[in-house]
Amino acid sequence: MTDVFFYTTPLDEQARPLIEALTFEYQSRYGNYWGEPGSAEMSRYPAELFAPPHGNFVLLLRDGVAIAGGAFKRYDERTAEFKRVWTHVDLRRQGLARKVLAELEAQAARQGYSRIYLTTGFRQPEAAGLYLSTGYTALFDVTKDPETYGSLPFEKNIAPLAVEPLVTSEGPPAGDRLVALSAVRAARQAAPDQGQAGRKAG
Repeated sequence: MTDVFFYTTPLDEQARPLIEALTFEYQSRYGNYWGEPGSAEMSRYPAELFAPPHGNFVLLLRDGVAIAGGAFKRYDERTAEFKRVWTHVDLRRQGLARKVLAELEAQAARQGYSRIYLTTGFRQPEAAGLYLSTGYTALFDVTKDPETYGSLPFEKNIAPLAVEPLVTSEGPPAGDRLVALSAVRAARQAAPDQGQAGRKAG
């Protein structure tokens, strides 16, 4: 049994279990509460919004089958908005949603975001509990009846996840050193005298 993250698009055939399960869940929990079918949420955003450079879509595959997943799109210049966070109904309470959140947060940071924003519905208390238990801050009064809000917003600062270049006492990363050395060699070959002078000055 092997679990791997796979970045793709909502249009990928492998994403069908996620799309169909979320569509059923929204419809069964909310019906026409919002004045439209609950399933309308799944067609609200075009797939392009969940694609780099501003978004992404990931599946957690187990032996090639999607068992969990999630996505994000651009909310503003520094904020990614998480959507489509899902775990297979038969595999819940095993920490898979936490894995997906951690992966999405890391990927959002890699794509330059420093904050996460997301919402969940008032009839999804397990989702609200997940976000509160994984470091998200509720942007609403948690002591009030969630139905008074309908949509429950959360945020999380992911600035600490920002990817920093590895710098050691020996200088820049090895790959950078190789690039720098190649550039120096090319310069010396083009102008040998300047290269020698440059080496003495260093």
